[in-house]
Amino acid sequence: MRLEIVTDFAAIDDEIRQARDRARRRDQLTRQRVTLLGQIDEVGNLLVGLERQLAKEDRDVVKLEQGGFSAFLSGLTGNKEERLARERAEAAAARQRVAGQRSRLEWLTSDLRTTDQELAALGAPQHELEVLLASKERMLVESGDPRGRDLADLAARLADTAADLREHQEAHQAGMAASQAVGYVLRHLGSARGASTFDMFGAGGGFADMVEHGHLRQADEAAWHAQRELDRFSRELADIGVAASPQLPKVDTRWFADVFFDNIITDALKHQRIARTAEAVREVAEWAGGMVDQLGARCADLSRQQEQLAQRREQLLSS
Repeated sequence: MRLEIVTDFAAIDDEIRQARDRARRRDQLTRQRVTLLGQIDEVGNLLVGLERQLAKEDRDVVKLEQGGFSAFLSGLTGNKEERLARERAEAAAARQRVAGQRSRLEWLTSDLRTTDQELAALGAPQHELEVLLASKERMLVESGDPRGRDLADLAARLADTAADLREHQEAHQAGMAASQAVGYVLRHLGSARGASTFDMFGAGGGFADMVEHGHLRQADEAAWHAQRELDRFSRELADIGVAASPQLPKVDTRWFADVFFDNIITDALKHQRIARTAEAVREVAEWAGGMVDQLGARCADLSRQQEQLAQRREQLLSS
């Protein structure tokens, strides 16, 4: 019976080694593919500029060859042939650069095709590896091997860590969306405050009022959207045990609308009200940004824990 177990382990260990090698090769090729795509994009952008430059150089040569105002001026100064030779040389150099980059693009595209073909041939080795590791894990537990107890404990810790990481990542994403939405409110309020400052000193007149009103309306709309994102963020925070209820200052339609009543509310009062609201929104933005930073750090910590547990599991299964 012992010999049978050892034989079974030897067979699956060999499969695990092969799957791991293929998984590492796939990771390597995936990184190379990202680099290739970046290089192809870079060359494509270069070619746009170079082809535009070549077209210009060719037009300059044609103008001198066929005559025209430039040729006429060159003829008057007696340097037409010299200038034509220079333009032809510049066109030839531009054509050479275009040809070089086109060749480079062909090489890169060919390398990308080869990489994609090898990736397709490799299939999904990481999934195969996980299946094999899970199979060996069950074999160790069922055989009564001491490693089975450690693996069972690791499996529970991995599951808990993965769940924690997922919840923190969801909260982090919600926080980033909320921070961005609050930032939009701040930007519109800042623009409105600038227009209000301009108007307060009597320099803007009706145009400044129009600009100010526009930014305030946009701030109003952005504030409703931002509050929805903040509410979603608070729900995600609750999932990880953090109680928070971030609130933007109430959107009192009077302070957005009373800017139309300059004969009642002074420009200075409008300016102060915008400034106070912007400060309150800024406090929410700073809180959200701080929470996002904390969540990012916690996600990184959980990712490290998950990686360490996975490495420990793989070490046990590979021994």
